[in-house]
Amino acid sequence: MKLPTQNRRRRVAFTLMEVLVVVAILVVLAGIGIGVFYYLDTAKEKVAQAQVKNLEIAVESYKMLNGRYPESLDELTQPQGGKYAALSAENLIDPWGRMYVIDTADVNPRTGKVLIYSQGAVPGTSPPIRNWNQ
Repeated sequence: MKLPTQNRRRRVAFTLMEVLVVVAILVVLAGIGIGVFYYLDTAKEKVAQAQVKNLEIAVESYKMLNGRYPESLDELTQPQGGKYAALSAENLIDPWGRMYVIDTADVNPRTGKVLIYSQGAVPGTSPPIRNWNQ
């Protein structure tokens, strides 16, 4: 026995309401994703600022002990005088995976501190994160 064609009706496509609900969900998720990436970039910049400040303290301590600034930040990872090293190698890498830079030739005329900086998120495009700005 065959059913009438009205009872065997097949669904061929999505309804307009289903499509609108899916689009609304995608828009909400995209908005959340953009906000998360903004806060992630801001957090990386704050971490870099704190790390630059820690590097500055380690460099100033090195100068007090040795009477000169280190030629490179790698010198801070070497033990001196039977004591532990001031920093580990991981402390010399910024949140974007690049090495921090020290420029012993560039001394702040006001404070007398050497320049220590990270190149920032996009070198050449984003501003560097420096110890002189703080």
